[in-house]
Amino acid sequence: MVTHVPAEAHGDERGALLSFVEAQRGAIRRSVLQLTEEQAASCPSASELSLSGLLKHVAEMELNWLRMAQRKPNERQRSEETWGDSFRLVGGETIDATLTFWDSVSKETEEFVRSVPSLDDTFPLPPAPWFPKDGRVSMRWLLLHLVEEIARHAGHADIIRESLDGKGAFDLVALEQGGGPGA
Repeated sequence: MVTHVPAEAHGDERGALLSFVEAQRGAIRRSVLQLTEEQAASCPSASELSLSGLLKHVAEMELNWLRMAQRKPNERQRSEETWGDSFRLVGGETIDATLTFWDSVSKETEEFVRSVPSLDDTFPLPPAPWFPKDGRVSMRWLLLHLVEEIARHAGHADIIRESLDGKGAFDLVALEQGGGPGA
C-alpha cells in the first residue's frame, strides 16, 4: 500500500476497518486518473480486465455485499447472462457515472456499518457451492472481506495502469495530490 491509513481512535475497530476499506477504494479510483474512457476500457495485458471494468465490478460487488448485510434485494443483481457486463461499461455508462455510483455505495456502506449495534452481528450467506450450508458472517467479516476483494482488484488495476502508461501506484498518489513522484 502506498498511502498511510491513519490509526483509529483508541478502541475504534469499526473506524479502523472502514479506513482500510477506503484506502483500497482509493487505489482503484486513482487507477483511472487522467485517462480517457477508451484508455480505461482497454485491455493491455493477456487478461480481459480493464480499469473501467474493474471500477464497475468493485462498485457492484460492494453493493451486493451491502445488500446481503442489510437483508435487502440488490437492485443491480447480476444473472449468469449479465455477469460479464459487471466487468465492462455498457450502454453509455461512463467512468464519472461509475465513480458517482460507487461514492453513493461507499457512503451507504459506512452509514450502515456505523449503525449496526455490533460488529459481531451476523447475516446469512446466500446458497452457493463456495459458501457453507446455512452459513453466516459477521459485520467484521464483511469489512475484512471488502478489504480483501478491493485490494485484490487494486493489484489488478496497478498492473493494467502500468501497462497503459507506465504510471505506478506511487505516481498516481502523487498525481492525485497534484505533484510528481516524491511531491
